[in-house]
Formats: sequence, C-alpha cells, structure tokens
Amino acid sequence: MRRDPVTTKPVTTKAIRAKAITTKPWRHIALHTVAAASFIFVLQRFALHASLPSSLLWALTLGGCAAGLAYSQSNR
Repeated sequence: MRRDPVTTKPVTTKAIRAKAITTKPWRHIALHTVAAASFIFVLQRFALHASLPSSLLWALTLGGCAAGLAYSQSNR
C-alpha cells in the first residue's frame, strides 16, 4: 500500500483502479474511432478504388460505429 504525497493517506489499489477507469475511457474511445475510420478510409480509397466522397462517408459511418462500440465496452 502506498501513501498519497498530498494527504499522507494510504492509497489502495481499488482507488487507483477507480481513478484509471474514470480518466482513460475517452482516450481509448477516440483512439478506437480514429483507427477504425483510418483503416476503412485507406481500404476504400486505395484497395477498392472508391471515390473520395464515398470513402469519407464510409469512414465517418464506421468510425461512429466504432465509437459506439468502444463506449459500450467501456461501460461494462
């Protein structure tokens, strides 16, 4: 068990995990969204030779789906 340098109270593992859980989900959701949107854009644009508006629309749509999925998984 460690001591908090500000309050000199013992810091439990449960408190550390609770703080990590509340601060990190938005970063992971954003990373998941950007990664999915980037992947689908590159796939559509360069591998399937789709037009730019079509690739952007698919990237936006699947990026939103990825954000929703990451959000739902972070609340489990």
